[in-house]
Amino acid sequence: MLSNRTPLVEIGGDEMTRVLWGYIKEILIGPHIKLNVDYYDLGLPERERTADKVTVAAAEAIKKYGVGVKCATITPNAQRVEEYKLSQMWLSPNATIRAALDGTVFRAPVVVKGIRPLIGRWTKPIVIARHAYGDVYKNCEIAVAGAASAELVVTAHNGREMRRKIVDFAGAGIVQGIHNTDASITSFARACFNYALDQRRDVWFGTKDTISKTYDGRFKDIFAGVFESEYAQKFADAGIKYEYNLIDDSVARVIRSEGGMIWALKNYDGDVLSDMVASVYGSLAMMTSVLVSPDGKFEYEAAHGTVTRHYYRHLAGEPTSTNPVATIFAWTGALAKRAELDAQPEIAAFAKRLENAAVTAIERGYMTRDLLGLFRADGVTPVALNTLEFLHKIAECLAER
Repeated sequence: MLSNRTPLVEIGGDEMTRVLWGYIKEILIGPHIKLNVDYYDLGLPERERTADKVTVAAAEAIKKYGVGVKCATITPNAQRVEEYKLSQMWLSPNATIRAALDGTVFRAPVVVKGIRPLIGRWTKPIVIARHAYGDVYKNCEIAVAGAASAELVVTAHNGREMRRKIVDFAGAGIVQGIHNTDASITSFARACFNYALDQRRDVWFGTKDTISKTYDGRFKDIFAGVFESEYAQKFADAGIKYEYNLIDDSVARVIRSEGGMIWALKNYDGDVLSDMVASVYGSLAMMTSVLVSPDGKFEYEAAHGTVTRHYYRHLAGEPTSTNPVATIFAWTGALAKRAELDAQPEIAAFAKRLENAAVTAIERGYMTRDLLGLFRADGVTPVALNTLEFLHKIAECLAER
């Protein structure tokens, strides 16, 4: 049986995706690959038990071994703190890992014949490039109880202070501080341009520099500087382009486009708009995601959350029709990259066969319920399967290959 030579960093998660994780390993991977993994459990109970040190350890393991695959995890809000009896509202594990790797997240839809995008003009897949550091994901917030003054204060190491008045509160309110770094923005720009050259795709980038003249303006200026000094000629030689637009103009242009570009977005914009793009192409569960660090470390995951509603039904003993495709592609992406780095082409070939099997099952009309209303193919009557039925159908298609 095949086995990956270097350990793959496996990161466990929460709720229904944790259940899917076990099914995928048992039904689709285990019969073909003897996995060599370095495992970290990022389920909320373990994060609570370790005071979230396990998340930091997982990030360090990816730095050490180079490739990780991650199950979806919960970022707790107040309701989750109560539900899971947490000692505090732990930070987003994705944000922690992204900050540790200083990476860029690239998300792309799994394209299947018979599932047409809801926006008819989108005939080519759109790749979302999401900056993976800072902004609201590494913020500082204060709730103000009454009348108060809020200032932004930066103290240089030589003791010099810079102060800006934010607002005078007449009553209760909230205030938030966010940041980013030139180094991280530069890494983001280079990652987008390098990926564009590899994929032969145009890059579109947008911020709101007309309003956020310093913060968003810095993103605009760094992208422009990196492009002109390092990539302008390379893009010209490759026949591709870089374009900057205000973010609202960018959204409007993307909607009217045929797709096919890399859409570079700041952290929050990428979080929101990648879900929109995934929904247009079919389902959040059909969106792949890979975090790429500047020094070539990779973390693969599904772009969706933990599917809480299905998890509660699963706990009640009801079968669910949860779509596992993005989670399958997280595993295949990680296996293929590990195989590439370790020169194990047989494992890379298996990963490709598994991806093809998942697509083939859907194209033959076998799918989870979220895709049923989107599927249109001449001579094929779609059939909605529950999760286990669908996974076994993919296994049948894999056996044919």
